[in-house]
Amino acid sequence: MAPAETYRLPKLGERSLNHRPVIIGTGPAGLFAGLLLSELGFRPLLLERGDDVDRRTAKVHHFWLQGDLDPNSNVQFGEGGAGTFSDGKLTTNIKDPRCRKVLADLVAAGAPENILYSHKPHVGTDILRSVVKAIRQTIMARGGEVRFRAQATDFCIDRGTVSGVVVNAQEVVPADVAIMAPGHSARDTFAALLACGVDIAPKPFAIGARIEHPQALIDEAQYGRAAGHPNLGAADYKLSHHPSSGRSVYTFCMCPGGQVVAAASEQCGVVTNGMSEHARASGYANSAILVEVCPADYGSTHPLAGALFQRYWEERAWQLGGQTHRAPAQLVGDFLSNRRSATLDSSQFSYLPGVEPSDLSLCLPGFVIASLQAGLLAFDRQLGGFASPAAVLTGVETRSSSPVKMVRGEDGQSSIYGLYVAGEGAGYAGGIMSAAVDGLRVAEAVARKYRT
Repeated sequence: MAPAETYRLPKLGERSLNHRPVIIGTGPAGLFAGLLLSELGFRPLLLERGDDVDRRTAKVHHFWLQGDLDPNSNVQFGEGGAGTFSDGKLTTNIKDPRCRKVLADLVAAGAPENILYSHKPHVGTDILRSVVKAIRQTIMARGGEVRFRAQATDFCIDRGTVSGVVVNAQEVVPADVAIMAPGHSARDTFAALLACGVDIAPKPFAIGARIEHPQALIDEAQYGRAAGHPNLGAADYKLSHHPSSGRSVYTFCMCPGGQVVAAASEQCGVVTNGMSEHARASGYANSAILVEVCPADYGSTHPLAGALFQRYWEERAWQLGGQTHRAPAQLVGDFLSNRRSATLDSSQFSYLPGVEPSDLSLCLPGFVIASLQAGLLAFDRQLGGFASPAAVLTGVETRSSSPVKMVRGEDGQSSIYGLYVAGEGAGYAGGIMSAAVDGLRVAEAVARKYRT
């Protein structure tokens, strides 16, 4: 390991804590903040609104098969966060020695050792589930505590300083340090933080749909005559287009050999996402195809306007799906010709609990539709067959990243003293690796100030 990659534990501070640190959320940021603080002897308390990963997985599969959603335990909420139901990619553009620690900790928790040297490391949703459980068990073995079905519904603030966290609207957990790592979909938590005086601003993100092809089509486009060779694995891609309109179109969270999944966290909304197991062997390839949106598009200057913008289009998709969690879907050929799809063969898509042939222009803004159409044609020139008329677009994809950014200082502390904010939900990460790194960064700031 090169010296630049060496991670060093922070030196502890001198101030005393009256109570153990409280961490809200057990996604990558919360888990790795808890893992580091437990390693340093702080015995943190982690609060998670959803279920442990085993109960959560059972509820997610029940939702996909029956359409019965638990708003607190789903693809977005529960142990491991949204990344648990994803491809488990660990690629990142950040250059930080903390990345090496994250990878080493994941391997120690059961992730494949090849993530330490792979050019495109990924874990897969099936392995991630056991990894996050092992991280929780490590935190607890070091004296920490993890509580499930424990939602932070309010905060006790005394003269600009946090003094406690209200759990499930009835219990007050004393805290002089709290790390908020709520994930990008915790809209009720954003509202509670705003009401307590946390400085929050709307943030740009991106929306669009999931595109799905046979994996064999992508393999042939990428590998040519070598397609199908067992040593190559399922091919991936990463595409972008920058039209004169100024709104970039790009693919995101590409899942080779994966499936499109129902990822709603509210009863009257449809949300799509993608995931892959480690083997990437489903026979389908999918990716989000997204268009940038910015605060000027939200129709309001309210700090949470971006979240309301998301909800509006998710509810439109719900209506198109027949007021169920079936998703509106459209063949690419019909989408480019501005006509509603009449039928879809079940062999063309992987989304559960099913799709309704639709016109996606009814559940996405007009400028997004126009940009997606231009992007599809551009991507087809980059990757032959991408705009195949038989490819399927499933909508809507609205949770690409957080719609808010919580203002914080260099130490990760928000406008409320003692209340730190971290990870993707706070607006400081975009994926498993960067969220985990940010969780470490904020935990280090706490450790440098306080002693055990």
